[in-house]
Amino acid sequence: MNSILTKLGNIGLVPVVKIDDAAKATGLAKALIDGGLPCAEVTFRTAAAADAIRAITDKFPEMLVGAGTVINVELAKKAVASGAKFIVSPGFNPAVVDWCLSNNVSIVPGINNPSGIEAGLEKGLEVLKFFPAEASGGVAMLDALAGPFAQVSFMPTGGIDLGNLGDYARRSNVLAVGGSWMVKADLIEKEDWAAITVLCRDAVTKVHGFAFAHVGINEKDEKSAMDTANLFGLLGFAPKAGNSSIFNDTIIEVMKSPFRGTMGHIGFKCWNIERSLAYLEQFGFRGVQETAKSEKGKLTVMYLDREIGGFAIHLVRAK
Repeated sequence: MNSILTKLGNIGLVPVVKIDDAAKATGLAKALIDGGLPCAEVTFRTAAAADAIRAITDKFPEMLVGAGTVINVELAKKAVASGAKFIVSPGFNPAVVDWCLSNNVSIVPGINNPSGIEAGLEKGLEVLKFFPAEASGGVAMLDALAGPFAQVSFMPTGGIDLGNLGDYARRSNVLAVGGSWMVKADLIEKEDWAAITVLCRDAVTKVHGFAFAHVGINEKDEKSAMDTANLFGLLGFAPKAGNSSIFNDTIIEVMKSPFRGTMGHIGFKCWNIERSLAYLEQFGFRGVQETAKSEKGKLTVMYLDREIGGFAIHLVRAK
């Protein structure tokens, strides 16, 4: 997978923008960045698209900007000339795909059935847009496609909002989710950048699916660990001894000897550890490589290199 698509996957969410006035493009871009989404798919559904792409890329070169609704080669050429780093189309147009591949431009064409996927595979594509997602069967369809097309990742778009975002983001065959609910046309028209920033922040949190997994408590030895675990047992959390720790239910882990963290560790579930690591890096966190565990090429466990409140933090891939 190329670097552009990898970056899209690390962001995990692609705001689909319809903008009528290119003069408002940089204000919108700033709102997206402030909301934790340094990415946008500016659709060629208005005459302002090319100018909007150019304005954003000139002002915020660090932002990953693509063009959407690219339905012919001329629009693809116009989008790339304006600074678009990737192309998204609602359907599978072989001419557009061929032009993008010939010019080393990342292309995510739209499909909603197995025949479309096979057409993409024939062109050597690894990522396809699943559109219109909800009308085409939603997550049930993505689950069905995962069997015969395990090598393909999707960018579902259409009918997705904060309410069902998590259902899509948790799928292992979803690279990123496209949506327009955080960049509503009326908010752009009113230049309500604060509202867009809030919507983006909510979406960013939701796309990761962060949830408490368990807390780990460091004890000095096995006897101390058992004493502590038995006390938690009085509260209804029955202890179960393991090799290096004792679990009370599944949410309290008492270590038989000092482990990571000054006081212990806290585990958090997330849908995609690679994506969550990329998100947390902007706040100064890094993954500790020697703690990584993987399954089928996907990270399942990794500790972070900074403590919070004296506790080491580790991410656990949610099932």
